[in-house]
Amino acid sequence: MSRIATVICAAVALAAGGYWLTQSPSTVPVPQLVGSAEAQNADLDTSIIVEMVQGAEDAPVEIIEYASYTCPHCANFHQGPYKQLKKEYIDTGKVKFIYREVYFDRYGIWASMVARCGGPEKFFGITDLIYQGQSEWTRAGGPAEIVEELRKIGRLAGLSNDQLEACLQDGTKAQTLVAWYQKNAEKDGIQATPSFVVNGKKVDNQSYDEFKALIEKELGN
Repeated sequence: MSRIATVICAAVALAAGGYWLTQSPSTVPVPQLVGSAEAQNADLDTSIIVEMVQGAEDAPVEIIEYASYTCPHCANFHQGPYKQLKKEYIDTGKVKFIYREVYFDRYGIWASMVARCGGPEKFFGITDLIYQGQSEWTRAGGPAEIVEELRKIGRLAGLSNDQLEACLQDGTKAQTLVAWYQKNAEKDGIQATPSFVVNGKKVDNQSYDEFKALIEKELGN
């Protein structure tokens, strides 16, 4: 899916504000929703969005991942190559890893809101749970069933019901995340997920061995 199509999907999902968890998208005409989201995004302060980072701040290699919680290829990456990457390079101080969400649909935004609900300390643990259960929660049924499965993941990670509801109903935060995503994706030329930026150079999804070779080259080995 192209970046432009992604942005439209996200804008449609979010423009209904605080009612986005309970109302059908058909209750408001699509052109009105898109126009409303674009107008609101122009005034949002994206600097308040926290970058989710693992690894040493001064690591010689920086890897930015752009991924969607509803993307099967992203789930495959996080269940395989990412775990090797973390063990060999992130945990050893060689790679600074930054995770940035991409929004194809409202379900991915809801997942992002749950993942961020516990702050940076819980973010990567919740992200792992979301990807582990992706095939289940994305197929749970309609919007109400899907968001309830995401709540279950949040509760499993130690978040309270009150915390989860406050996060999921924060329409301004959701719209700010979309604006933040748009800004970053446009800057880095992101068109698909997962995509990566390694020390400033965009890299497509690849096997762990290819990633390892690229990292070793950046390390001068």
